[in-house]
Amino acid sequence: MMLMIIMGYKSKIKECQNCKGSFTIEPDDFGFYEKIKVPPPTFCPECRLIRRLAWYNERSLHKRICAFCGESTIAVYSDQSPIIVYCNTCWWGDSWDAMDYGIDFDPSRPFLEQLFDLMHKVPAVSRFGLYTSLVNSEYTNMVGYLKNCYLITHSDYDEDCAYGSNLTNSKDCIDTYFVHKCEDCYEITNVHKSYNTLFSVDCINCYNLLFCKNCTGCSDCFGSVNLVNKKYYIFNEPNTKEEYEEKLKGIYPSTNEKIAEAWDKAQKLWVQYPQKYIRGIKNTNVSGDYIFNCKNVKDSYITAKLEDSKYCMLITPGEGTNSHFYDFTHFGMNSELLYESLMCGWCSRVKFSWFTTVSGQDIEYSMWCIDNKDLFGCVGVKKKRYCILNKQYTKEEYEILREKIIKQMNEMPYIDKKGRVYKYGEFFPTEASPFGYNETAHIYFPLTKTQILERGYIWREPDERNYVINEKIKACEHEGKCMHNCSLAFRFIPSELQFYKKHNLPLPKLCFNCRHANRVSQTNLPKLYHRKCMKEGCQNEFETSYAPERPETIFCEKCYQQEVY
Repeated sequence: MMLMIIMGYKSKIKECQNCKGSFTIEPDDFGFYEKIKVPPPTFCPECRLIRRLAWYNERSLHKRICAFCGESTIAVYSDQSPIIVYCNTCWWGDSWDAMDYGIDFDPSRPFLEQLFDLMHKVPAVSRFGLYTSLVNSEYTNMVGYLKNCYLITHSDYDEDCAYGSNLTNSKDCIDTYFVHKCEDCYEITNVHKSYNTLFSVDCINCYNLLFCKNCTGCSDCFGSVNLVNKKYYIFNEPNTKEEYEEKLKGIYPSTNEKIAEAWDKAQKLWVQYPQKYIRGIKNTNVSGDYIFNCKNVKDSYITAKLEDSKYCMLITPGEGTNSHFYDFTHFGMNSELLYESLMCGWCSRVKFSWFTTVSGQDIEYSMWCIDNKDLFGCVGVKKKRYCILNKQYTKEEYEILREKIIKQMNEMPYIDKKGRVYKYGEFFPTEASPFGYNETAHIYFPLTKTQILERGYIWREPDERNYVINEKIKACEHEGKCMHNCSLAFRFIPSELQFYKKHNLPLPKLCFNCRHANRVSQTNLPKLYHRKCMKEGCQNEFETSYAPERPETIFCEKCYQQEVY
């Protein structure tokens, strides 16, 4: 069991109390836990990620009535949720104080029970993001600095975009996932600094591409893969400009049937060419997938400008470099020393918390807290220090009570319905989330309703939808029979129709949720496998998100560069 020693620490194999699988805590992990003064985890990395994602509702939006002003608002909480909702204007305003809901610590009850009682009393913000920076972009979430955007999530600095996630500094883009500095693009995934690129994945610095993958610095290409600085290629065959334009007239899809045919043909070609074991650039000593400008980052996914971190996902780059994150999901801009938390930014030394941001320091077991220091178990608190369960204490009182609560959490832990034990050091239980698993973690780790309930997670019944199908309201072809949180029907916005006309595109037949699920399926899930380079004669080994049973030929960095460049 003890495998190696580094700086006095030994690696240790443990059993996950959730999935019962084994996982290893490495010596450097123990060093980090000691540095931030937390016990080692009892859940494996994947179960810890799922647990955080169960509190991460990015895309499921609902109409609610603000409990303060009475006006209609768009919220991440459904009517089925016990959460009290304030609209963005009221929640961020000065007409109420979360401290008015403060409660005394009760040593006879598990601490987390008391925290969740408080969570159900303190009003929550309807949606996350910098709402004052939005112009004509109400139907969005986890965003900032948008103009004329619709159903955009986890995105910043975009204009005239719709149906996108992880979209930054882009304009006139529709149906995108993980896109940066793009313009006039459609149905793309992991595409950066590109223009007029449609139905493509994993491309950088390209324009006028159709159905392409892993292309860099290319233009005017169709159905091609692994090209660098090429032009006028069709299914990886070179053409003159005149040949390309003439052939394109006969194959460019203008119907959904032709699009499906082109997708199928392109993907059959793609798998015939080797893929690099990891997607990312400008990295040093990293493992995971979709990693950019990182150093010493392990087992992470969709991450940028991060150092000395592990088990992270959806990290937003800031002006500086983020560092020393463990088990952190979403945002993290300009921060350091974050552990088992999500949706935190501009902060340091935050543990077991959800949406604590703006100059936050030394915060534990808190949620929806803005610009605070030294909080433990607080909800919705702003600009305070030395608070526990939304009550004010002196520095000395705070430190004494904090230690008392930690001791009590270890002696009287929260135990969920499946017998999982939550002592000090664990993130919030999945069963306490205000969201259903099927509207959160499900997109990355899909489960059936039966599986969700068997594991003690929350299932949210879909909203009743009695749509009248007409010229403006279209029925989704999946008819709710898929596992994509199908909306059953959908409508087109005017700018969207103009975009389709401009690019000679047919109207989609799937709702935006099903289309998003299809794009996510084009990426690999946040799960790593130990594999060997498949180049004959190469002995290099690596961690990759490509599962062994997949059809792709996977190369190490060196072999891939030799093959492509």
